[in-house]
Amino acid sequence: MKIKKAGVIGSGMMGREISLVYALAGKEVILHDVTMDIVKKSHELQSGILDREIKKGRREAGIKEPTLARISITDRLEDMADCDIVTECVVEDVEIKKEVFSKLDKICKPETIFASNTSSILITKLSAAVSEARRKRFLGMHYFSPATVMKLVEVVPCLNADPAIVDIVISMAKENGKSPIKVKDNTGFAVNRMLVIFMAEAVRLVEEGVASVEDIDNACKLGLGHPIGPLELMDVTDIHLNYLVNQQLMEEHGERYRPRPLTYKKSLVGEIGKKARIGWYEYDENGKKIRGTL
Repeated sequence: MKIKKAGVIGSGMMGREISLVYALAGKEVILHDVTMDIVKKSHELQSGILDREIKKGRREAGIKEPTLARISITDRLEDMADCDIVTECVVEDVEIKKEVFSKLDKICKPETIFASNTSSILITKLSAAVSEARRKRFLGMHYFSPATVMKLVEVVPCLNADPAIVDIVISMAKENGKSPIKVKDNTGFAVNRMLVIFMAEAVRLVEEGVASVEDIDNACKLGLGHPIGPLELMDVTDIHLNYLVNQQLMEEHGERYRPRPLTYKKSLVGEIGKKARIGWYEYDENGKKIRGTL
């Protein structure tokens, strides 16, 4: 099976990037969101993403227009009917994701592969929303942000996934310029199980007054070679989402994943990071980091 046409459900940060990954690899893409206003705005933002890639020398200037031309936008799930693969990138909520997949199962051709970009939810749990036949073609494809830059993709088969379909997806990911790894289905997969504990320890250092937010992030960048500090990364990816992922991991893997109290408090008052202009850092109206908050 050759994957030529891809659908992406959800045009937020990850959906925008993942649809660009497909388009940059020469595939036809349909990007969906609940309203045309939302998806049009996301498509406009994709132009800026490519501009930054070109400016940094990661892409050649001539790729922009043909890449964007390969992406069509819609607010109708029915437009996914003849896609070879559909990747779900909606909010990290089990029931919302299952509802999307249940609808797609009735719309898409039998050959369509379903993939979820969830960062933590059991893939087998999501696959329960589709028919038994579709479960053979159901897996997780967990990309990392920004997906146009980051090479890793965790490929996570659900319980009854067909190994041949898994191989097709792994080959496709390589064609798309990614470095996929196959991971057993478990809450948090591989990377997030490590990352969440690392982030929690960074928060613990703040709580204990060991060092400032800025110094903890700088220690990781300068001492460990990380491109971004753990607290700044939480701001970019959403502190509330981090809290929810902690809870999910704790339910399956135990107390070592219990969310830190300060993460919970920030989530309660809406200090969730960059999009709120305040999290572990304060941000100006252009999203530029100003200073640490603690």
